[in-house]
Order: sequence, then C-alpha cells, then structure tokens
Amino acid sequence: MSGSSYGQIFKLTTFGESHGIAIGGVIDGFPSNFEIDIPAIQQALNERRPGQSKLVSARQEADQVEFISGIFEGKTTGSPIAFLIANKDQKSKDYQALKEVFRPSHADYTYQKKYGNRDHRGGGRSSARETACRVVAGALANQVLVKIGVESSCYVDQIGPYTMTEVKWYDKHYIESSSLRCPDEEASSNMQRYITELQECGDTSGGAIRCIFRGVPTGWGEPVFDKLHAELGKAMLSINAVKGFEIGSGFAAVQMKGSDHNDQFNEDGSTQTNYSGGIQGGISNGMPITFRVAFKPVASIQIPQEILHKDGELGALQINGRHDACVVPRAVPIVTAMANIVLLDFYLRQQRNTLFL
Repeated sequence: MSGSSYGQIFKLTTFGESHGIAIGGVIDGFPSNFEIDIPAIQQALNERRPGQSKLVSARQEADQVEFISGIFEGKTTGSPIAFLIANKDQKSKDYQALKEVFRPSHADYTYQKKYGNRDHRGGGRSSARETACRVVAGALANQVLVKIGVESSCYVDQIGPYTMTEVKWYDKHYIESSSLRCPDEEASSNMQRYITELQECGDTSGGAIRCIFRGVPTGWGEPVFDKLHAELGKAMLSINAVKGFEIGSGFAAVQMKGSDHNDQFNEDGSTQTNYSGGIQGGISNGMPITFRVAFKPVASIQIPQEILHKDGELGALQINGRHDACVVPRAVPIVTAMANIVLLDFYLRQQRNTLFL
C-alpha cells in the first residue's frame, strides 16, 4: 500500500489498523539533539482520544505512546523516531454484521475494489484511529515551532447550523474550557444541545474548524507546485471526513471586488487586511496564516439505511458500535497536528534554501 507517508524533509510514515494490536509511526528528518517533552505529546493524544465525554465515541483507549527509537536520555539522536500506540478497547464483534456488506459513504466499497480485500472491523486502515499517529508527529513538530516563535489557535467554529460570528485568536485554555472546543459560549451551548438531540435519534452532524497560526516568518513555501497553502490543503484533505478547505477569505472571495480583496501594504511589509490568509504566491508573507476545514457528518448513523451486499443485492441494516455524533471537537488536535507537520517541513526546507545566503 502506497500513500502512508507524508513530508519531504520532516517525514511521517504511519502503520496499523483500527482493531489490530497497535498503530504506530516512523518519523524521519527530525533535528538531532533536541530535548523532547514527552508529557506534552501525551497531552496532545489525550485531547484526541475517544471517551472524553458523553458527546463523543465511548471507546476507551488510553492512547499511551511508547517511543522505541530515536530518543535517548530525553533528546533526539537524529535517527528515525519510531513509536507505538496499543489498541486496548477493540470490540470487533460489533462489526461482524458488516463483513459481507458495504456501508454508505464509508471506504468499504472502494477499498474492496482497489485491494480485493478489506478489514471490516472498524474500517481497518481507513479508520480515523490512524490519526492518533499524526497527533504524535504534530506534537513533536510543535515543540520545534514553539522554539522559533510559531504558535496556533485552533477551534470549532461551526457544528450543523450553529456558527461563531467572530473570527479571532483565542488562547488554548479558553478553547479547552468548552467540551466542544468552541470558544463562543452561546454557540457552544447551541451546538451541545444540537448534538444531544442528534444522539437521541441516532443521527450525526458535520462542522468546521478554524485555525490561525502566527509567528510564521516571510518565505516559507514554494511558488509552483509546492505552494504552502496547497500543502496545507492536501494535509487537511487527507484527514478522515474532511470535505472542504479554504485559506484566508476562501469562498467568500467570489463575492468580492479586487479593490476590496487586495491586501494593501503597510510600510513595514505587513498588510492592512489579511484576505490572503498569510500566504501569497504560495509563500508565507509574515501575516497570520488562517484557514478553515469542513467536516462531513459522521457516516456511521444508527438509523436503518440501505446497504450493498458483496453479491450485488441491496438490503437494510442498522449500524451498531461506538461512534461520534460529531467528530469535529476531537478533530481539532488532528487539524493542528497536520498543520504543524506541514509548517515544520517547510521550515526545514527553508533552512536548506537559505543555506548559502
């Protein structure tokens, strides 16, 4: 299977399935002699794991990360960093009824057609369980980014019809004070009530995550195929259930005139507005990088629906198991992690580009 690696210099390869013994990853290209804060990595995993509240999947996974190479006496050695996360709370019997059928809007059918087989237990390799590996790599990347002055504010800004009205920077502790990671109290309350109603009838909802990164200097990114915003888009769209990505003004730009949308300069090179989202010509311009990621409703609903059998017959099935009514709150650390991975990779690329300047 190809496509299990991401990055050029800072590179992550993940492995494992949802109901296997473990998931894990190998990270190459991480700077040597860097002191690692392992509890901070575990904290990032804790923010992603299931079982956090009644509003998310009840699967109970400790998600305890174990580093097996690349770190010695608390510092990176420069060799590949390998890690494992054990699967402890699989309930594979919940998926037995899915062995011979394809669920709507899942990867069951396409995976079977591509590979000629599939692990029906929780989606196997296509499960969002794999994203825990990305969180580990992103938490490692974050420790380097913080050292060079890059920081982030990522939060839920929409679930279903309920949307935050103000786009601004929020401190992490304020975001985490909401069980839905939505820093707007009124919107968060409406979202929580909406999700509870959906849980009661077995349905699900989509939503969106807003991210702001500040401290990224001018010059990260490449001007043609490896544009910084293009790589951010690829990274975000590689996350399970993501259906949309927009940078800066995004789709709202289609309703604007050039005279309104152009980011006029200040004398110091900053801009009066930031419709570009901190990236121009594929290269960071020193302004905050702002983007938004849209997630579809969770496909595993507990309402009877039509499914396709392997023999080509249609039938009805009610999906059981433990699933999120809305995955967006748990996706905040995943989105943050993938952005961290992209930014560290481009930071290292820029170091190479400016080596002889």
